[in-house]
Amino acid sequence: MGSYKQKWLYLLLLSLIWGSSFILMKKALIGLTPIQLGALRIVITAVFLIVIGFKSLKTIDKNQWKWVLVSALLGTFFPSFLYAFAIFGIDSSIASILNSITPFNALWIGAVFFGFSFRKNQLLGILIGLLGTVTLIVKGAHLNPDQNYWYALLPVLSSFGYAFNVNIIKKHLQDLDALAITTGNFILIIIPALLVLVFSGFFTSFELNTETKPALLYIFILAIVGTGVAKIIFNRLIQISSPIFSTSVTYLIPIVAVIWGVIDNEELSLIQLLAGIVILFGVYLVNKKK
Repeated sequence: MGSYKQKWLYLLLLSLIWGSSFILMKKALIGLTPIQLGALRIVITAVFLIVIGFKSLKTIDKNQWKWVLVSALLGTFFPSFLYAFAIFGIDSSIASILNSITPFNALWIGAVFFGFSFRKNQLLGILIGLLGTVTLIVKGAHLNPDQNYWYALLPVLSSFGYAFNVNIIKKHLQDLDALAITTGNFILIIIPALLVLVFSGFFTSFELNTETKPALLYIFILAIVGTGVAKIIFNRLIQISSPIFSTSVTYLIPIVAVIWGVIDNEELSLIQLLAGIVILFGVYLVNKKK
């Protein structure tokens, strides 16, 4: 399969996986606290990646480990907790929509800090995508006036971390295997995550019951598929495309997340559906060839 078709396949796979991750977090929070969710997600993913990718670590050069660490912190560690708290306060579909600011951040951060160039149609596509995103947010706030939208700042903050992460991988880790990057990320953050899990009281207060058993199942699916497998695919996508293309997955994620939200009795209006079409048009412009 050519790299052009491959990157679109990866983009669609990630939109399905990560679009479903938000409802999994919402369900897991029924039996876990946000802190426990974030930490347990990292720990389970780390164990999974150590099993399948430990040998790949030898391909990482000594001078690359600092970038692997920065990538791990900005692209995984902090966002895992920020999103857990965000979904604790607002609808999972709204949290996914707010993530759509990532391509815009990836563009200007890539240009200012990493020297990457961009085309006019990419900027136009990002602005159109943002217009669709803002429409979804405003309509969501209208449909859910009782929610605390201060929590909405957390996905926005995460988007800056994601934007720096994709540019770091493209600039400094381009020649590394995607599995090596992902495994290296989680090797470096498993100890901090374990410490957070210990201090969260998980090992002393957690009990298996009718609420926590499904929560554990959801977190295992989230960790292995939604984090481990998805991160490997995403890191490979960054390498065969551009930071702007790879982060445009955040424009597709809300469509999947909103569908799951509707299934879970979160409200959806015709305007939100139209906004989703606008977002798709923005993705098309961002990735349109000259």
